[in-house]
Amino acid sequence: MTETNDKIRLGIIGVNGRGKGMASGLAKMPECEITYVCDVDCRAMESCIAMIRDITGKAPKGEKDLRKLVKAADVDGVVIATPDHWHVPAAVMAMKEGKHVYLEKPISHSPSENEIVLQAAAKYGTVVQGGNQRRSWPNVVAAIKEIKDGNIGNVHFAKGWYTNSRKSIGTGKVVPVPQWLDWELWQGPAPREEYRDNIIHYNWHWFKNWGTGEAMNNGMHFVDLIRWGLGVELPTHVDSIGDRYFYDDDCEYPDTQMIAFQFADKASFHMECRSCNSCPVEGLHMGVTFYGDKANLTISGGNTYVIRNHKGKVLKRVKSDLKFEEGNLMNPSEALDAYHFRNWFDAIKKGTPLNAPLREACLSTQLVQYASIAQQVGRSLEINPLNGKILGADKAVKKLWTKRQPMRALRL
Repeated sequence: MTETNDKIRLGIIGVNGRGKGMASGLAKMPECEITYVCDVDCRAMESCIAMIRDITGKAPKGEKDLRKLVKAADVDGVVIATPDHWHVPAAVMAMKEGKHVYLEKPISHSPSENEIVLQAAAKYGTVVQGGNQRRSWPNVVAAIKEIKDGNIGNVHFAKGWYTNSRKSIGTGKVVPVPQWLDWELWQGPAPREEYRDNIIHYNWHWFKNWGTGEAMNNGMHFVDLIRWGLGVELPTHVDSIGDRYFYDDDCEYPDTQMIAFQFADKASFHMECRSCNSCPVEGLHMGVTFYGDKANLTISGGNTYVIRNHKGKVLKRVKSDLKFEEGNLMNPSEALDAYHFRNWFDAIKKGTPLNAPLREACLSTQLVQYASIAQQVGRSLEINPLNGKILGADKAVKKLWTKRQPMRALRL
């Protein structure tokens, strides 16, 4: 921990989408200063630098190569919002240089990387916050407390869902790499592929070489909430069914997926992901419901929850009181994320417990990774809940456990 009132100096790595949004909120927080912006897309880097300059009156430095950024003396911590295949390599390199880490979900690209990043955190002792930001949202915290306090009775089952109306990503064509992109560095620790016109920037989520599919991209948040609310860790049985039904394109993950987790005789839950059919569940496009023997509790995708009896009558409704305020530079979404960042800062400066410590984030990540493996091998998985290993793992399962990243990039 660092006992100081000085601002925490941050480097933001990956600023085209989510990273730029986080940078906007962080630039408005008095606890920190963004000293570096890093991206392999020079357009994204320059745009983020200009945005931060407009907010703070001071432009951060730009650095294309994250391997150089993590060595910078004027960086205390890094925020990693790269594509998924870079998450653990970037985090390990940062920890090795003594940097604190905010690591976006999913924590890792494969289950073996969870083991690697946990070992690194134990060895280097820096503060690592997982990007499961709902664990810091006030009304979500209050909702989980309702469950823990027994206000809806005993809870042994829950369900989560995420829906969207994504369009086809088409069939990519091999084209020259744009001059604004360092494609070699973007691929980083992944096996090399030719550049195609339907990968950058968002569609990489749907390719196995770099992304992890919808269940990890968005379902991950709700799996984490359910595991937190039920108080479970590793499952004993995992099923996944679904496929790519809506389009014949390059997408390598299901657009429709139903996942089931069993935790021995303690609890079970379902997670439903529909990328191309946004019909809501319980009036919400995303959320979770906990089914107690006294009542049910539903948490929305935002900072709200409702308790209903078994016939559907509302017993309690908690809304978010965050709104746009004159003179407040932060919008409500940024203000919610700020709770999670502030918890990370307090852990760095004061030793405050993290709301999303690395082990918890890895557990939730690994649950969805089990589902991905089950989906790809086409069968149920039995898990040893003591160590998380898949029982009776054959060659196909073992290959998916480690995927493809060269360990040289992950050496501790």
